[in-house]
Amino acid sequence: MSNIIFLGSSVTYGSASGGISFVDYLCERNGFTMIKEAVSGTTLADIDEQSYVSRLKALDVDECDLFVCQLSTNDANLKLPINEVEEAVDFIIDYVKNKWKCQIAFYTNPRYDSAEYAAMVEMIKDKAKINNLLLINMWDDEELNKKIDQNRDYYMDDPIHPTKAGYLEIITPFMEKFGIFNFQE
Repeated sequence: MSNIIFLGSSVTYGSASGGISFVDYLCERNGFTMIKEAVSGTTLADIDEQSYVSRLKALDVDECDLFVCQLSTNDANLKLPINEVEEAVDFIIDYVKNKWKCQIAFYTNPRYDSAEYAAMVEMIKDKAKINNLLLINMWDDEELNKKIDQNRDYYMDDPIHPTKAGYLEIITPFMEKFGIFNFQE
């Protein structure tokens, strides 16, 4: 059984769909064990005890086969300085490489109206190239964003949070296209 850690906030948690997100669907469909370390409203930047960095340090996990991190919209919505977000991303990458020595993936949200988040997406694209990370980039995927826009009220609860339908019909299949969740025993 393969272990995957998902670190994130409300999109990873599934705040607009009863606490069920793509994480749960991926696990159910592909048979891996997961740790879903997701708290709504939290940031990558290490600004409090609920930040991604703080929660990552507190994880008591010995083995991880894949680490998946959400590029948090909360940092953008709070207009935190991009250098603080970048420092947190660098810390997360180094920490995971040193502790678990596993593949690291970051994922972005689908597109919404935020210049701050757009800048964060550009930053993570650079980090992915430099650090050999997998980037699951929904922000820049025209087909995915077009599908969402065609029936936004059905797929999204608000500009950021997918509904159950959004997770099941759009987000989960998009994640599965990358093949990283199909572990063979």
